[in-house]
Amino acid sequence: MTFFGPQLGATFYLGRWWRGSWYWSRRQAGNVGSVTDLTIAPGGSASVYVLHEGYVGRDGDDERVAGTVTLIQDGDAVIVVDPGMVASREALLAALAAHGPQAGDVTDVVFSHHHPDHTVNAALFPVARIHDHWAMYAGDRWVGRDADGTELGPSVRLLRTPGHTAEDISTVASTPGDVFVCTHAWRGANGPADDPLGSDAAALHASRELLLSFASVIVPGHGAAFHPDPDTPR
Repeated sequence: MTFFGPQLGATFYLGRWWRGSWYWSRRQAGNVGSVTDLTIAPGGSASVYVLHEGYVGRDGDDERVAGTVTLIQDGDAVIVVDPGMVASREALLAALAAHGPQAGDVTDVVFSHHHPDHTVNAALFPVARIHDHWAMYAGDRWVGRDADGTELGPSVRLLRTPGHTAEDISTVASTPGDVFVCTHAWRGANGPADDPLGSDAAALHASRELLLSFASVIVPGHGAAFHPDPDTPR
């Protein structure tokens, strides 16, 4: 990769990106999480609140779309997952404040993937670090790393779960009574069985199997949270 600087012909090589964590993370895109410690169980310290239930189409208008936005609190971490399209930003911030935090208290934002219906309102949280599949962004710092296994709090971690896109990640939170997963492996409780906009059907089904091996509550990309059961699409 080359970038040209202010002087004609000046070339700068971003070797650190190519040889280091950026290159490694790029290679991992599309691979289902490989974290071996998956003894994820209830009994953790996190609290999880759905701030906004997403949807695809509303009131007969197929152009209306909104993502599910979730708040996770765990120790000092105040995490918002997928701050994407909503009908009212004011209502979203009011829902956040109802649980205690203000926008400036949010420490971390997670993008499950880079579609705007899940990212477009990230700037509402001015001091938050932003996490995606290959990096953490804070101010002007781009810190490359593979999200798989990254811990955001004592009971919150990220897992690589491709399928909807090659770069999808899920946020796993252990609460005293449940294990929540915020994910786009399902659009809603009914799936669909195959994601019509997905990038890799085989990876999607593998990601679902991984998540269903420990999740007791699924917070899907565009719907209400649900408890998986034998009818949940695999």
